[in-house]
Amino acid sequence: MMKRILVCEDEEAIRDFVVINLGRAGYDVVDVASGEEAVNVYLQQEGNFDVALLDIMMPGMDGFSLCKWIREQSSEIGIIMLSAKSQEMDKVNCLMIGADDYVTKPFSPSELVARVDAIYRRVNVNRIRQEEPQTIRTGPFLLDCQSRTVCKNGELIELTQVEYQIMEYLLKNLNTALDRRTILRHVWGEAYYGDDKVVDVNIRRLRMKIEDDPSSPYYIQTIWGFGYKWNI
Repeated sequence: MMKRILVCEDEEAIRDFVVINLGRAGYDVVDVASGEEAVNVYLQQEGNFDVALLDIMMPGMDGFSLCKWIREQSSEIGIIMLSAKSQEMDKVNCLMIGADDYVTKPFSPSELVARVDAIYRRVNVNRIRQEEPQTIRTGPFLLDCQSRTVCKNGELIELTQVEYQIMEYLLKNLNTALDRRTILRHVWGEAYYGDDKVVDVNIRRLRMKIEDDPSSPYYIQTIWGFGYKWNI
């Protein structure tokens, strides 16, 4: 998927510098020289941008006004402001009107790309989360991803956050065998180097809370010598 960015900068030399370096970093760059042009391009492209890089000091429609207008069109797009000024108030104003970051001129190519990359990653993560289902229903269970709760036959089940994460992972991979190490990395993180028996202990606790007969589990099935799967 191409990473698309709208660059609005009235100084041609700076604009060319930005376009070249973002292009080298893998971005599909659309550049304009004024706020009015930016509005027209944004509408023509139906807002199909991941990030907008906006100069503050421009004749006509300045960066502040443009930032407010773009933010009114979309709460998802990442917005970074560019300015030769370094006053703290400019930074505060930018953030107050909806910008995500502020870069002061002059800046190096590496700083520019790093700041844009950081905003792009955040936007993309948010977009993925929004595209994911907010609830998962299987059998008598309803998992709510927003409130991070699980109900069985309409009754709330009291789960620890670890138990919830395990159940969420199983439900997002219905009828798929998941090995212990994969579950461990997903729930406890890549940096966790403890014994994967911690997975077995939490599975046992989870079964006590959700199974009709924990001694003969139906929903969380053991794949001997491997891991577990959610049975549907």
